[in-house]
Amino acid sequence: MPDSPVSGPLRILGYCDRPNVRPGETLDFYVSCAEELETYQADIVKLVHGDLDPRGPGYKEEVTDTSANGEYPARTQLMYPGSYAVVPDNEALALTAGFTIQALVWPTLPLGGEQGIVTKWSQDEQAGYGLFIDGDGCLELRLGAGDRGTVRISSGEGMVEHCWYLVAASFDAATGRARLHQEPVVYAANAPVSRQATFVGRAVVVERDVDVVPGSTNVPLIMAGWTQRLEDDRAIIGGHYNGKLDRPRVSGAPLGSEELWALVEDPSSADVVGAWDFSDQITPDGIREFTTITDRSGHGLDGRTVNAPVRAMTGYNWSGREHAFTHAPDQYGAIHFHDDDLDDAGWEVDFQLTIPDGLRSGVYAARLRSGDNEDYVPFYVLPPKGTATAPIAFLAPTNSYLAYANDHMGIDAELIQLAIGRAVVLGTQDIHKHLHRELGNSLYDLHTDGSGVCYSSWQRPLLTVRPKYRHAFGNVWQFNADLHLVDWFAAKGFEIDVITDRDLHDEGVELLSRYKTVVTGSHPEYTTEPMLDAIEAYLADGGRFMYMGGNGFYWVANYNPENPHMIEIRRHNGTQMWTAEPGEYYLSFTGEMGGLWRNRGRAPQKMVGVGFIAQGQDISSYYRRKPDSFAEGGSWVFEGIGDDELIGNFGLCGDGAAGLELDWYQPELGSPAHAYVLASSEGHTNVMLEVRENFGTTMPAHGGDEQPNVRADLVYFTTPNDGGVFSTGSIAWCGSLSHNDYDNNVSRITENVLRRFSSEGPLPQ
Repeated sequence: MPDSPVSGPLRILGYCDRPNVRPGETLDFYVSCAEELETYQADIVKLVHGDLDPRGPGYKEEVTDTSANGEYPARTQLMYPGSYAVVPDNEALALTAGFTIQALVWPTLPLGGEQGIVTKWSQDEQAGYGLFIDGDGCLELRLGAGDRGTVRISSGEGMVEHCWYLVAASFDAATGRARLHQEPVVYAANAPVSRQATFVGRAVVVERDVDVVPGSTNVPLIMAGWTQRLEDDRAIIGGHYNGKLDRPRVSGAPLGSEELWALVEDPSSADVVGAWDFSDQITPDGIREFTTITDRSGHGLDGRTVNAPVRAMTGYNWSGREHAFTHAPDQYGAIHFHDDDLDDAGWEVDFQLTIPDGLRSGVYAARLRSGDNEDYVPFYVLPPKGTATAPIAFLAPTNSYLAYANDHMGIDAELIQLAIGRAVVLGTQDIHKHLHRELGNSLYDLHTDGSGVCYSSWQRPLLTVRPKYRHAFGNVWQFNADLHLVDWFAAKGFEIDVITDRDLHDEGVELLSRYKTVVTGSHPEYTTEPMLDAIEAYLADGGRFMYMGGNGFYWVANYNPENPHMIEIRRHNGTQMWTAEPGEYYLSFTGEMGGLWRNRGRAPQKMVGVGFIAQGQDISSYYRRKPDSFAEGGSWVFEGIGDDELIGNFGLCGDGAAGLELDWYQPELGSPAHAYVLASSEGHTNVMLEVRENFGTTMPAHGGDEQPNVRADLVYFTTPNDGGVFSTGSIAWCGSLSHNDYDNNVSRITENVLRRFSSEGPLPQ
C-alpha cells in the first residue's frame, strides 16, 4: 500500500537518479513535500565540511550558480514498498469454469496478517480468485463475485515458518466443488526442522461445496500479494507475502493431489494455463533479465518482478550438496519476497540539472528548502570524460554509502548500546526513517521477516547520505565523515578530482592511471572484483595510493548489470549483522561467491598492507611511534613531529585518531614484508573487540585492553615502478585532521605523505 514519506519530522525529501555525473550530463531530481507546503527553493551547493560538531571547523557549503537554482511547486509523491511478481491480465486467466492454483511456498511470517500467494483478485471489487494465507497462518482459497458474494475456505491448520509446503486450491464451477491442499515438504536440507517433526507427512485436504462463481475482473495475476485497486491502469498492491515461492502453476481444470505433484516438474499438461520457472534466468554469470519470470506453459504469460525480491534462492528441492546456484539451477527455483523490499521510489522528475562545462570536480548537493524545512541531495561531479583536472583523485566509497543507507541499527540492532558502550543518540533523520520504513533498508538491516537485506538502491531518499547527519552511534559516519577529508584538501590547498566506486568499476585502471595519487575515504568497505583489479594494476604500474580509513576492501559486492543503481552482498563468515541462509552465499547479480574478500584469497593486507582487526564505537585512542618511523625509509613521514609525540590523541571521532574500526599489519594475511610499520595505536577499551573471523573457537580476552592484536597500524611501503601505499588503519583518522586549525600531527603526517606522493621524484625505499 502507498505511504507518504513526508508525514513525519521531515517535510521535504529528495533523491537524484545517480551519484556520479560529468560536465554536459544531466541529473534528474525527484522531490516529495508535505501537503501543507506550496513551493520549495532548490539551490546547487558545493559541500566542503558537513560535521556540525562545535569543536570542528563548522558547516561549510558554497552556493553554485546553475540553471537549476530556483523555486518549484511542491507536491507529495508516495512510496510503494513491497516486492511481488505481476503477469498482465490475459483472457486465458479468466477461469470462471474452473481452475487449480498451486505453488511451493516457504512462508517466513505466516502469522503476519493476510497475504496473497498467487491471486487474480481485486480487493476493491471483491472479485476474482486466489490462493492466500489467512490471518491465522492457514492456507485459504478466496472466490469473489462482487455484490453476489465472497467465499473463503481455510485449511484450518497454520503453516510453520521457514518450512516448504505444496499448496493448492481448485474449483469446479460445474459441480460447485472447491478443494484445498496443504502438504509439508520437508527433506534433509531444505528446512530448519527434521523429517521427524510431528506435522511432517500430514497433508491437509479440505473439500467444500460453494455457491459463488468467481467474477470477472481485469486486474493482473499477482504473485506474493493481491491487487488492492487500479489507479490509471497501475495495480496498487496489498497483502504482500513474506517468504519464498517456487514453481507457481495455474491450470484451467480442477486437479487431484497426484496431478499437483506431476505438474511441479513437468508443466506439459494440456490443462496448464501458466507455469512459471524462476530459475529460467540463471546463467553461468548470474541472473540475467533480472526482473523477468518465464512462463513455460507455451501460453506466453511471462511476467516481471517489482521492487527486487531476492533471486538465486534455494528452492523446495535443495539437497545441500551444491551451494553455487549456477551449478544447479533446478534447485534454485525460488524467489524470496518481502513486504518492505524497495528498489525504486518511482517518483516523477521535479527538476533537472545539466552540469555546466567548467564546473570543478567536487562534492555537490541540491539543497531543498521550504520555510524551516530542509533536505540535501548529494552528488559527485567528475572531470570531463577521459581527462584529469588535478594530480590527485579522491575515490568516494559510494558502495559503502549505499550499504549503510537508511540503516536502522540505532533502533533495531539487539544490544546496540552494549556494543557501542554508550546510549544511542537519535537525530531527526534516525527518527524519521524509523517511522517511515517505506524508505527502504540498508544492508545492515533485517527485513520484516528477519532475513538479511542483501540489495540496496540509490533510487530513493537516503537520509544517512547527507551533510549535517550524525549517526546514532554518536559520530559522523561514511559520507559526512569523508567531508572531513574533503575540507582538509581545501584547507591545505590541494586540487583534487572526485571519482566514485561506480566509475572505478566501469573504467578500471585507465581511470586511475590519470592520477599521480589516489586517496580513499574513511571506510571503503564494499568493493567489486573489477575495483580491486584496477587498484592492484595501478599500484603495479607505479601508482601511489593513500588508504585513509579502516575496515576497507572487506566485503564482496557487485552491481546489477541491468540496473546500475543497485548493489548486492551476501554475508557469511565475517563480522556481520546477519548471516545468509545455507546455500545462499552467492551473488544473484554475478554468480560469484559473496562474503569476505579475505575468504576468496584477496585479504586487504595484500593490497594496502593492513586489514580489519577490531571494531568498537565507544572512544578512540592514539598512536605511538614504532622503530620503523625512525628508519631512513620511514622517517620522512614524521618530518616536523617529535620523537615522543602521541599521534592523534584528539579528534572529532571519539576524541582520537585511532578508533571506530581498526586495521592491522599481518604478514600471514599478505602484508608486505618490506613495509614500514610506522606507528601503532594503544589504550583501547574492552568495547573495541577483535573480529570474529580471526579465531576459530570461543575464548576470552578479545577486548582492547587485553588483546594485543587490537590496534591500528600506520603503514607505508613501496610498490613496483616507484609506486607506494600509505595506510592509516583507522576510520577515525580523518576526524583528527582539522584539530587546532589543521595544525596537528595527524594533519602533518597526511600532508607529508600526500605532498611526497603527488610530486615528481622517487619515493624513499
